[in-house]
Amino acid sequence: MIGTVTTGSSFYHCISYCLEDKQKLTADEKIKNELTEDLQHKNRAEVLAYNYCFGNKQELADQFHEVARLSKRVQQPVLHLSLRLAPGEKLDREQLVAMGKTLAETFGVGDHQYLTILHKDTREQHIHLVANRVGYDGKAVSTSNNYFEMDQLCRRLEKEYHLREVLSARRFLSQEQRQIPRHDIRKEQLRHDLQQTLQKVNDYEAFHKQMQQLGYKIIKGRGICFLDDKKVKIKGSEVGYSLATIERILAIKRQLQEKQLQKIATALQPKQQKQAIHLSRDRQKIQRSIHPTSNMKDWENAVEKEINRSIGQLQKTLNHLLYDLTKPEPMQESISPELLKESERLKKKQRHLHL
Repeated sequence: MIGTVTTGSSFYHCISYCLEDKQKLTADEKIKNELTEDLQHKNRAEVLAYNYCFGNKQELADQFHEVARLSKRVQQPVLHLSLRLAPGEKLDREQLVAMGKTLAETFGVGDHQYLTILHKDTREQHIHLVANRVGYDGKAVSTSNNYFEMDQLCRRLEKEYHLREVLSARRFLSQEQRQIPRHDIRKEQLRHDLQQTLQKVNDYEAFHKQMQQLGYKIIKGRGICFLDDKKVKIKGSEVGYSLATIERILAIKRQLQEKQLQKIATALQPKQQKQAIHLSRDRQKIQRSIHPTSNMKDWENAVEKEINRSIGQLQKTLNHLLYDLTKPEPMQESISPELLKESERLKKKQRHLHL
């Protein structure tokens, strides 16, 4: 199970997102996707529970806003929570309602305004909870430790509803648990897309365009990050493709391409073709392979065939080289606690000697 926590300032926009269908799909596309994917894209949202609120999205937003005005200090009164089950898992409506209530109580908004919504347009069953951080007493719930609370809640719900148990976020794990290898489908997909893209392109502009077509948003600074269609951010270094690695691969590919073009251009120059013909010791062998009655055109065709064969071998060698070149950098394994302690001990000893 995966949980998310966000805060904001606009109740209307948050409630609209949760209650409305996806804007990027037309009516025809919704019907087509429903037939092919067995999902509900039209009227995708089902409200599971209203708590101290009612009405349409505008009425709900107005009610939330009126209560939020009781606190003049809170600039982000919107609390948006979500829980997503693992692929293949499914709970009934009653269980989802109970899970939403537990979610609200965990974050201290059980007696505040909130509504719980089920989305039916994804293969992974998931619910949203939009709550007012400000209560009727004018006090707002704290947002400190929200991520830790969500992490602990997910682990607790997995056991309570007999769902697939997964590891918590790395920062919430003990040193021993961090040694356990993790299986991350998103990172594997990004690593595959990066390798395939780097095999096709030779400059950064083409690389950026190709990754955008695959659905990634690129954030480039001192390093490079990729945002997928679910807004999940992954650093390039986490999958073996740091910005320096990507730039190095593209630079080497450009150099190889330039050398390849020079060789092809040289091989196709008519004067050098004639010199190669006169100087080659294999000229007679090639001539014998041609029918005795052949003319100069036959000879030129044979030479061109030989050149094309050489170019083909060069291209094949280049392809193998590029495949090896675009492999991701090996990821560093987790460092054991014993090695970290030994490293600290040596550093202290070195500082002592220096003094």
